[in-house]
Amino acid sequence: MFIDNLEKIRYRMNAAAARTNRDGGSLTLVVVTKYAPLADVREALASGLVTDAGESRVVDAEKKKLELGPLAGKVRWRLIGHLQTNKAKKAVQAFDAIDSVDSERLAAALDAAMQGSDRKLPVMLQVKLSESETQYGVSPAGLPGLIEAVRRLPGLELQGLMGIAPNIEPLEAVRPSFRLLRELRDQHLPDGKLSMGMSRDFEIAVEEGADMVRVGTQIFAP
Repeated sequence: MFIDNLEKIRYRMNAAAARTNRDGGSLTLVVVTKYAPLADVREALASGLVTDAGESRVVDAEKKKLELGPLAGKVRWRLIGHLQTNKAKKAVQAFDAIDSVDSERLAAALDAAMQGSDRKLPVMLQVKLSESETQYGVSPAGLPGLIEAVRRLPGLELQGLMGIAPNIEPLEAVRPSFRLLRELRDQHLPDGKLSMGMSRDFEIAVEEGADMVRVGTQIFAP
């Protein structure tokens, strides 16, 4: 089941890339494991077909990695959910990358947690693309200031922007949100990557320039 679902997702990613004359092979699929049964995650990682795994909470990633044992080391673990500043130290220990940095305060906390490390922490900045009060992210107007602040922090490596489109109908209505994130990237971080698109809308995200998509439900669902 997992292998079939994964292959279907990759096929759809490649097809979406081809529609806009992009190379589907350059795209990264982040397999979101946060709702998946441990047995399914174990099968996924053992297959060798997963390069990046996404979790939304530090405590869940810690528990899952402990239970997976050596298998956990086969993938990059990416934090894709909101991170509280007081969890920064644990986050840099549990994750290989933080894709949801949304404030200077959080960035500074992550940088402090990296002091003494022999590596830089890859981070992406989450931009708020919805008026929903439950969605986190820096405002488009506040993005330039956050970019400059992160660039001054020696422990962080700024890799790009992340965004979550609003859950609206029809599905095509999410396209302007992805287009906005791409335009913000082009204007303020031209060499940066774009992480956008989830199970519901990843094909539109790829058409609009996503380099990384985050899919869980359509991979692990029966």
